Parts: sequence; structure tokens; C-alpha cells
Amino acid sequence: MVKFFAQFGKKSLLADIRERGVFRMIFLLGFAVVGGFLFLPYASSTYIWLFELIRGPLSPTEQKPTPGFAVLTVYVVLGAAVGALVGAMLINLAEKLVARWDKFDGGQKATTIAGIVLGVLLSLPFVVFFQALGIPIATIGFILIVLMVGLAAIMVYALNSIDEFLPWSKSRGRARRSGIKILDTNVIIDGRIYDVVRSGFLEGQLYVPGFVLDELQFIADSADGLRRQRGKRGLDVLRHLQQDFQLEVKVHDRLLRGSKEPVDSRLVQLAVLLGADLVTNDHNLNQVARLQDVRVLNINDLALSLRPNVLPTEHLKVTIIREGNQAGQGIGYLDDGTMVVIEGGKYRMNQEVNVEVTQVIQTERGKLIFGEIEDEVEVDDAESRKRSKKP
Repeated sequence: MVKFFAQFGKKSLLADIRERGVFRMIFLLGFAVVGGFLFLPYASSTYIWLFELIRGPLSPTEQKPTPGFAVLTVYVVLGAAVGALVGAMLINLAEKLVARWDKFDGGQKATTIAGIVLGVLLSLPFVVFFQALGIPIATIGFILIVLMVGLAAIMVYALNSIDEFLPWSKSRGRARRSGIKILDTNVIIDGRIYDVVRSGFLEGQLYVPGFVLDELQFIADSADGLRRQRGKRGLDVLRHLQQDFQLEVKVHDRLLRGSKEPVDSRLVQLAVLLGADLVTNDHNLNQVARLQDVRVLNINDLALSLRPNVLPTEHLKVTIIREGNQAGQGIGYLDDGTMVVIEGGKYRMNQEVNVEVTQVIQTERGKLIFGEIEDEVEVDDAESRKRSKKP
């Protein structure tokens, strides 16, 4: 018996209702019986009304007709059908409510219960008020039920609107994902975020905190020409984002009102409170956010993942634009910005050469490709073959 109840408790109430059809049948049968008994007292009065409607009003001397067994049976069956219908509607409503309740986390359940309790408590003083007005008890009961339901719904809505400030909801930001994407200063200045959003790879509500906007304004007003240019570019990117997409600014800053911490710390705190994702290309901010269980979308990681794979012995066309760190080396770049170190490239500056890949190294910042100029490789191979043929 204990094992049965333990197994029964592991299932949700919704699964029990659906899997155990016997409960549904008993519930419907109970409502059918109640409906039949409720309709039975009205059989006599309804029968007399129909009799007078068809035949005409009864005279004072005539005896009132009484319904027979067949008529009573019809009323009982009709009441049972209505009762079963009401029972089926209540079961469907209960299943929907239980299904929704099962999807709630602990904080949402606590908020709902607290709102219902507050609504009931707020409706009780109205009982004294209605009694003082001399309203009948039956009417007071009906009005009280309506007030309880209405006030409970209002209180649940009010508590959900201030969910971030409730004591049992402080850690809910880590468990849920709101779909909000918080943009930091670096990713806005970078500018690639606009193309990512336009291509549809970034969904959800874009949000820029007020302190990030202030930092961009501060950079745009800098005395340093390079910093001033970067700040203005960031403001231009924001303007284009706001024109073409749904971008919110400063809406949720009230959650960090009065905070004097650095911008990166406030970004992480806001992402935790909102259950939002943080969009950045700052490596340090990326690491700090991940330590606090904040989902980070790094634009640099996206760019690295989209770069084509290059394997040794493959051939590339690269323009050598500068010297390398080692003697004789030249440096070129692929279209995606990948650096290519070319042996002997120093002597082919500003020329486009065919390069054979010899080695590919993966670093934190991306791939580093080493290669040799193809015609020099062919010359070296020919010389080695000649030396091998000599006796």
C-alpha cells in the first residue's frame, strides 16, 4: 500500500486525471446524480405550466395534474445530462488549470498563492459593510464570491508586476530566460551587431541600459580623436538599430537604481535580474558573466564559427601587405580577417601570391595559418629530386 501511494505521488495531478479514466467517470456520474435530483423538484411545477400552456388556465375547482413516472424519468434524465455536461466542463477547466500550474516554477506558485490569500482577506471587510446596508445574506454571499475572485486576480497581477522585488523571486533570473538581449558598449561600438540582427541570427527584445548610453556619450565627447570617433560610431549604430528594429532603452534601469558599481558589474547584475542574455565581444566580461550563470552571446565567437576551415596542403591566394616577426616572413590576410604567415613573403611585398598551407594553429583570438609560396615550394622539390638522383 505504501509503495502504491509513493508511486502515485510521483505523477502529476494532470497525469493521474488523464490516465485513470475511472476518476473521470465517477466525477461525471456524481454530477449526473446531483443534476437529476436538482431537476426533480421542478418536474411538477414545469408540468403544470406546460399543461396550462397547451390546454389553457385551470379553473379553481379543477385538480392540478400530477406528472407520471415517464415525465419524472424525463426530468431526471435531463437533469443528469445537464449535470454531466457541467461536470465535463469543470474537468476540462481543472485540467487546463493544473497543466498551467505544473508549468509554474516555485516563485510563480508562491506569488499566485499569496495573491489569492490577499484577495480573500481584502474582500472580508465588505461583509460588515453590506450587512450594515441591510442586504440579504444570499445576495451578500454572491457579491462576496465575485469580490474574492476579482480582488484575487488583481492581487496576483500586481504581485507579478513587481516580481523582481519579491523575496522568493530573487534567484529566478538564473532559472528563467526572458528573451531580452542586453547590448554592452563594446559590441555597439564594434558595429557588427546591426548586421547580425538584420540577418535574423539574433532574436528577442534588444535592450540598452541607460548607463551604457551614458558611457557611449562620454566616449563620443572625449578629447582623444580616436575615442571620439568610436563613440560617435556607436551612437550611429544605436540610431540605426532603433529605426529598423525594436530597441528599448533605460526601461529596466529601475532595478539598479542608485548603483555606483562599474558598467560591467551592472550589466551582469541586470542580466541576472531580468533573466536576459548578454551580447558582447569583451573576453573578460564574457568570463565574469559565465561565472554568474548568465548566458553570453559573443560576437567574436560567432565570427570564428563562421570562418571556413583551412587544412594543410590547401592552396590560397593572399596579398602580402607587411613583414612578419621572423626573418623573411610576410603577412597577409584572408577576406574574413584570418592572418596568414608566409615563409619568404618578405621579398614579395604588395603582391598576390599562391600559398600552400603548411600548418594551422587555433588560438583564443582565432586561427593562425602558416604557408609557403607555391612556386618556391616547387623549386625546392625539384632541387631535392635532383640531389637525390646524383650518385
